[in-house]
Amino acid sequence: MVQDPLAAALSRIARAVSESLELKDVFAHVAEAAAGVIPFDTMGVSRLETPETMRRYAVAGKFAPEDASRIFNLTDFSPPMRPQSRGISRIDDAARELDPGFPMDGEILKRGVRSILHAPLLRAGQMAGTVWFTSATPGSFGAEHETAIRPIADLLGVALEHERLWGLETARRGRLDAIDSLLPMMAGILDVRGIFNRVSEVVKPVLPHDRLVLTSLSADRREITVDAVSGEALDGLPTRMPVGDSATCHQGADYLLIPDVEDQADGGPGPHAKCRQLGMRSLLKIPLRLDGGLGWLLFLSRTPRQYSEEDVVVARRVADHVSLALSHQRLAEEERRAAEARERATRLEERVEALRSELEATRGYGRVIGESRKWKDVLNQAAKVAPTETTVLLTGESGTGKEVVARFIHRGSPRSRGPFVGLNCAALPETLLESELFGHERGAFTGAVTARPGRIEQAAGGVLFLDEVGEMTPAVQAKLLRVLQEREFQRLGGTRPIKAEVRVVAATNRDLEAALARGEFREDLYYRLRVFEVRLPPLRERQDDILPMVGAFLEEIGSAVGRPAAGLARDASEALLSYPWPGNVRELRNALERATILCDGGLITVEHLPMGVGRPTDGAGRSLVGGAGRQLAGGATRPTDGAGRQPLDGAGHQPFAGATPPGGVKLEVVERDLIVKALQEAQNNRSLAARLLGITRSQLYSRLQKHGLGGAEPGPRG
Repeated sequence: MVQDPLAAALSRIARAVSESLELKDVFAHVAEAAAGVIPFDTMGVSRLETPETMRRYAVAGKFAPEDASRIFNLTDFSPPMRPQSRGISRIDDAARELDPGFPMDGEILKRGVRSILHAPLLRAGQMAGTVWFTSATPGSFGAEHETAIRPIADLLGVALEHERLWGLETARRGRLDAIDSLLPMMAGILDVRGIFNRVSEVVKPVLPHDRLVLTSLSADRREITVDAVSGEALDGLPTRMPVGDSATCHQGADYLLIPDVEDQADGGPGPHAKCRQLGMRSLLKIPLRLDGGLGWLLFLSRTPRQYSEEDVVVARRVADHVSLALSHQRLAEEERRAAEARERATRLEERVEALRSELEATRGYGRVIGESRKWKDVLNQAAKVAPTETTVLLTGESGTGKEVVARFIHRGSPRSRGPFVGLNCAALPETLLESELFGHERGAFTGAVTARPGRIEQAAGGVLFLDEVGEMTPAVQAKLLRVLQEREFQRLGGTRPIKAEVRVVAATNRDLEAALARGEFREDLYYRLRVFEVRLPPLRERQDDILPMVGAFLEEIGSAVGRPAAGLARDASEALLSYPWPGNVRELRNALERATILCDGGLITVEHLPMGVGRPTDGAGRSLVGGAGRQLAGGATRPTDGAGRQPLDGAGHQPFAGATPPGGVKLEVVERDLIVKALQEAQNNRSLAARLLGITRSQLYSRLQKHGLGGAEPGPRG
């Protein structure tokens, strides 16, 4: 059976193009097969480079030109010769149909070409090139040759597309391999910004750009931060930009490609406007895959249409490497911060321990005893603020250890080698307080026969501790404010300003905010003092610290009295733990000193404790003496009012709350217990407690000092 010549030619062409991915390598075999069905002198294939230009790809036959890969414009052909996608074109007499005024027409005529047959090579319905045949004989091609060129063009079009795709893939792989050279360079880098110019240099040959920009979204998603820019600094490029509507639109996009910003509508602030402002025409924006945040890598070029869809894969690979480096950077930064935090915590613990060890060797107000959580929080705060020059305000009930903490701060500060000078502002009237605090010149007042420095001068280079600062009068408050603001003062009767080279630590058991509301304390001074406030918990909130304090106090008191107690009985321990301690640590120590003396070297029992401490309690540690009545001898009760107070007698005083025991009572013990009960019922408001006892405030203060319940430190604490 004789095979159809066209089918045989097409079969040979198909076998030829299957032997290589590059058509030009086998084009001679293709031309040889085509010659069996189309009589030509020269056969060629041209490939479309741009919508306006064409490149000769391969030529075979008699008149193969030397510059086989020449690029020419489509407008160099006359309309009959110009390659088009609409169909096959045939010229029977070139001398009559071509126009030598067009450059390519003139070249064709000079070669002696008389007949031309060409067809488009299509890709997705669009022209990708042409296949053409020429002959020196007029009328060499007929209708049968037009029929033959069509399937030949289809085969060559497929071969050319395969070659194009293979070329793109090879180029893509080559570009990605080049990008992967970033990995060794970025592997050991913990700050991408430091090598950003080097990253740009590696990327530029495979993905040309004039600027490479790294940006990130702030945690509140309101601002875009420019983290790094390649090249020299850009004038007009802000480091922070508000997130506009256009930017928000692209946050969830896979990428943003702008071939030419001049083709984009002016949408106000956004990437288009910024590109125009910087003189850039093309933009490719790739999101970064970051843990816990958003970022972008921007490729900017002054060349229009610099970027296409083929560049997105390469740009993504660059973004992946940058994201990986940023993740390593973030992890390293987190580890560095964690290490610094651990180091700070270690230093703080060492400082606290060193201060604690130093103070353990001291006595009295120097003791720092306690392991409860609240007390440790106080010490941690004090240790943190100690190395600074910050003014500290210590608040809390009387007897909670404010001076202990003040000395703790002093010993941990750079001023530890300087003096620690304390002043109780409640113990002195206004005129004496001013003189004590600021000092006075000779003749400043009656009796001032010599000049005398005040506590501020005495504390120069060290710490000035102002206890019960809430009791200052307005005049003294104003002068203290000047010390804190201007760091200078004048002695009473003096005219020369003196520098105040001190750090102030103040303390109060008053509610200063309530005093502000009543106009009793200056607001500006309050905020000057309350730069760093440390609240000391009352002893009733430090149950875990009571027994360790008892042991320390008994050891100290035993050495002082010369006959230490043998120990503490269980009933005494339970009584100490159940008592609310309105006088706090000071009251605890005084109670133990009394018990040590009474036990005469034996075991301290509940009988040796003050009557208020040893009273019966319920399971919650509350006194059973109170509520609906007062417990009397034999379990009887005396009626009380709704607040737990007994009715007043005719003189306006409360009668004694119990029967006299058979062995009698000590008036001092009864007086002390009455004061304790009055303070409890008045919720530590000393003015109210004085009224309940039928005495003046000053009388109450002297009795508090006498019984060790609060010294001479007045002021409500509620």
